[in-house]
Amino acid sequence: MLILFKNIKELLQVRESHIAYVAGEEMKELPKIDNAYLLIEDTIIKDFGPMTQCPNPENTTVVDASGCVVLPTWVDSHTHLVYAGDRVQEFADRINGLSYEEIAERGGGILNSAKRLNETSEDEIYEQSKKRLEEIIKLGTGAVEIKSGYGLTTEGELKMLRVIKRLKENYDLPIKATFLGAHAFPAEYKTDHQAYIDLMLNEMLPEIAKENLADYIDAFLETGYFSVDETIQIMKAGKQYGLTPKIHVNQFTAINGIQACVENGALSVDHLEIVTDEDIAVLKESNTMPVALPSCSYFISIPYTPARRMIDSGLPLALATDYNPGTTPSGNMNFVVATACIKMKMTPEEAINAATLNAAYAMGIENETGTISRGKKANVMMTKPVTSFYQIPYEFGSVLIDKVMINGMFIE
Repeated sequence: MLILFKNIKELLQVRESHIAYVAGEEMKELPKIDNAYLLIEDTIIKDFGPMTQCPNPENTTVVDASGCVVLPTWVDSHTHLVYAGDRVQEFADRINGLSYEEIAERGGGILNSAKRLNETSEDEIYEQSKKRLEEIIKLGTGAVEIKSGYGLTTEGELKMLRVIKRLKENYDLPIKATFLGAHAFPAEYKTDHQAYIDLMLNEMLPEIAKENLADYIDAFLETGYFSVDETIQIMKAGKQYGLTPKIHVNQFTAINGIQACVENGALSVDHLEIVTDEDIAVLKESNTMPVALPSCSYFISIPYTPARRMIDSGLPLALATDYNPGTTPSGNMNFVVATACIKMKMTPEEAINAATLNAAYAMGIENETGTISRGKKANVMMTKPVTSFYQIPYEFGSVLIDKVMINGMFIE
């Protein structure tokens, strides 16, 4: 089946040759073709170029994209969208002055979600989660990473990962699963961290590997959660089972966690609201992708990742939602891109590079999606008529995405 987009006002993120990611000054460059066409054959991108060279193949479905922007679908490389219920009360608690740490000390936060998760059936969690997944697809997300971490028991973690596996089987977009048993210490292990780590490494990990339930391993490397040494232990164990690290780090404090992640081959380090000059130096000598989560900073009023300092230092940067019930109950990548521009002073070009190409690298799928390139998956989206692609972050509260295509099929 052939689908031809014609008269595209701006065709964005056009890459003739393979590139893994962009960094530093390169992030300001977003290659595009004005007045373009895009030809889709079955599930892949077949061809593109200026309208002066537009082909006219037979038996083709034509989409008139006059006045519209076409670009790759967003890649969301950091989410927790599989969960049970919500944490609306904690939202009100924060407004009334309680901090993230104070809510956690009162049994809220991650432990609250873990309690709900373990009380909810796998089928019900799947039904809740698929609604969230369908919503973000309609908003333009064409690939997503999903973490466990709200089970904190062997049964609960396996339940979450099995739900993610069902989503993989039932939806066509690329989905990656991350084992995040090291999200928090259950109350019964508060004074015996090693016992819980042993449970993860000796009981959870072998079963996860047996059922092939995860692609990556994660830990909340942070003061009051998992220490650097504990996280190193977890990363090394995961790698023995073929799980590459993708680590939460530097959300509230900088404790040399980034160096440990880089030394242990982490694909990405995520959050980075606090970044030191030493962290930047370590990242510059690595292939680890820094990932910023601006809507988390927005929602719980913590500092934003210092994107300008990082990019101006020559680093790459990816963007993701951190979709979760406590600190970012939204999977809207359009808002993430806008917030990165408005609050982190990223240019629209940088933000789109960060939410497509670089985000695909942070998910390990840069060879499949993230750019308009021949042979890549036909995961693309088309805006409503706009003045330019700058309008996507400019109209931060509007949904400008009109059509979303996953694997060559339009999503209804």
